[in-house]
Amino acid sequence: MLNGILLVNASEQLALGDMVFVLLSFIVLLLFVGKFAWKPVTKMMQDRADKIANDLDSAENDKTEAAKLKSQRSEELQATQSQATTIINSAKDTASKRSDEILDEARENASSLKIKANAEIAQERTEAMASVKNDVAELSVSIAQKIIQKELKLDDQKALIDAYIGELEAK
Repeated sequence: MLNGILLVNASEQLALGDMVFVLLSFIVLLLFVGKFAWKPVTKMMQDRADKIANDLDSAENDKTEAAKLKSQRSEELQATQSQATTIINSAKDTASKRSDEILDEARENASSLKIKANAEIAQERTEAMASVKNDVAELSVSIAQKIIQKELKLDDQKALIDAYIGELEAK
């Protein structure tokens, strides 16, 4: 019995000793893990969290910058379209004014040509009338000379007139 109590007592001491050894080993292991593994792992996790936060901030900044650029490009496009419309309208106005100027010049030229033509016609008419007056005067003088030279009978007068008309037609 004493042997049995000693065994129980020894087994309790052995179990208590094993427990203390395991506990001390566990504490030492925790210290080593904390020193060599826990700090690098937590540092790595913190670095990763910081990188993710920076990436999210960078993405948000990029999104904001893209929105600004889109707005700026939209404004520039509208300004460009407005300038293009202004240029086109200006070109149309210039073309319309130039067209009107060309038409006015053509009308003035036509009017000037018409005035010159009318003046030339009037001049030629005046010259023709002067020529006819000279011809009539010559004819009258010629007829008068012939009448004076010869006393004409009715048949002779008709013949004289027919001869003179023939002379005029020949000219």
